[in-house]
Amino acid sequence: MTPYDHMQRASRVKVMIFDVDGVLTDGSLTYGADGEITKTFFVLDGLGIQLLQKTGVQTAIISARQSPIVVRRAADLGINHVYQGIHDKRVAFAKLLDATGATIEQCGYIGDDVIDLPLLMKVGFAVTVPSGHPDVQHRAHYVTKAPGGRGAVREVCDMVMRAQGTYEKALAPYFG
Repeated sequence: MTPYDHMQRASRVKVMIFDVDGVLTDGSLTYGADGEITKTFFVLDGLGIQLLQKTGVQTAIISARQSPIVVRRAADLGINHVYQGIHDKRVAFAKLLDATGATIEQCGYIGDDVIDLPLLMKVGFAVTVPSGHPDVQHRAHYVTKAPGGRGAVREVCDMVMRAQGTYEKALAPYFG
């Protein structure tokens, strides 16, 4: 796939969907003595999501795992569409399409493992991370340079904004 292909696909994105473990985080799960699981999120990814939203692109999370930490992070970032604990991600995707009115071709998805393949093989812009499963990497339209949980999401958000011609406007408030 040429750079033009993935930029053309990114230009059509109206809804960008994120997996959590391995994408919004580095994939590590830390269990505390009381059984609590903690996750670490990367601040640059968060600002990328917020900037993307300001350009009119809707954002969503679809995760097979259920976590109150994800609900908190989504609320902090203003992500209104959060689907968790759904192992068949196609079910959540159908609900998201109904909620947003977007078409399959207008959706982007970033995931890293085979559980993500049903969505990655449907959406108009399929993305994975460098540590993504080889079967996922072979089917993605784009593999990020940055790792999951360490800038991959920001890379994709910036790419979508650049492809849609909204990047400079989104960053303008920071340049004075």
